[in-house]
Parts: sequence; C-alpha cells; structure tokens
Amino acid sequence: MHLGPGAEPAPLVAIAVDMVIFTVTERGLAVLLRRRHEAPFAGYWTLPGGFLSDHESPEAGAERVLADKIGVHGLYAEQLYTFGRPDRDPRGRVVSIGFFALMPWNRAAPLAGEAHGTAWHSVDTLAPLGFDHATIIGMARQRLVAKLAYSTIALQLMPQRFTLSQLQSVYESIMGEALDKRNFRKWVCSLGCIEATDETYRAGSHRPARLYRVKHPGEVRIIK
Repeated sequence: MHLGPGAEPAPLVAIAVDMVIFTVTERGLAVLLRRRHEAPFAGYWTLPGGFLSDHESPEAGAERVLADKIGVHGLYAEQLYTFGRPDRDPRGRVVSIGFFALMPWNRAAPLAGEAHGTAWHSVDTLAPLGFDHATIIGMARQRLVAKLAYSTIALQLMPQRFTLSQLQSVYESIMGEALDKRNFRKWVCSLGCIEATDETYRAGSHRPARLYRVKHPGEVRIIK
C-alpha cells in the first residue's frame, strides 16, 4: 500500500470487547466469569470477550460474544467505557470497549457450568483476575449503582413476574444497604413502570404476595 509522501503507517492496535454480565443471586450482586485456558493469564478467571473483526461495530461484537461464548440473546446491555492502558494486555496494544449487561436471576443458573466454562462470582469476593478485568468490573458496578438513583435499570434484572419484596431485595443487593419497606414500595409504585397482575406467589408459610410485571420490558426510563 502506498502511503504518500510524509505519511506515517497506522500503528497496529487490536480492538476488543469485554462483557460484564451482572445478575443477583442469594449471595448478592454477581458477575459471570470464564476460566481462561490459554496464555496469557491461563488458569485465571476473566470476563467473556473477544476481538472485533474488521467490519464489526462494538455493539455487534458485544452481541456476538453474548451469543457465541455465553449462548444468550436479548439481554439489556450498554457501553461502559474504553480501556486503553498500553500495558493492559501482554500480547501487544489492545484497546477494549467495555459493556455491561443485566441477566434476570431466573435465566442465570444454566449459564454456570462446564458447557461454557463459566461461573457466577460475588462481586464482593472476587479472586485475582486476568488483564485489567477487576477494574472493568469495578467501573461497571459503580455505573449500575449510580443509575439506580435516576433510572429504572434495576427492572432489567427481574423475571417476567416478581413480588415487590423481590424487587426490593435486588435494589438492596446492588446498593449494599437495607431499605425501608413502606417507603420503597411507595416510591417504586409511583414511577408507573410496573403493574400488578392477578397472580400471587407464596413462599413457605407466609401470606401470598401479589406478583407484578414491567409495563415496558427492555425499556430503561430516566426518572430524575
């Protein structure tokens, strides 16, 4: 290829996407990690990710990683940040575009196991991770916590039917603090984003609880 007088060749930089997939388990907020079998960082847990092809957008790459490496479609996902520290990958200059995605807990269990080499890990007790993935997860967690205050993003972690107690538990797991039951229910119902169904759910000997659903699945509304 002829570059012309005075032109400099473009530097060789690889572009990748890394996916932070969150769910809520009985241990709280959790992230899906894959055991890496090849160098560098063989044996370490890492985020699902991959390199972009020449004609692939970051969004398309993120969807491909979810489909090919995890086997899921239709998750809520948004771009997080671009991670470009020169020494972040021992193989050479790799710039990673981070995304975070949210998985309802009723879909989460089948993703952990030998089929995908993945497991859910509590964000509070992560082992040392490969690359700069601990930094990526930390930033994704901060973004998720911040968005609770001004959006309905937590609803993307809910199954099709849920109780208000289950929804409150999701908020508490993400925020790391207990919420007043009466105030939470008054606030969340005032948003107009969920509606009661005719169904109920009974846990043990407790009274049946009304089940709710999201009015507009897949939509995240700004509330402030």
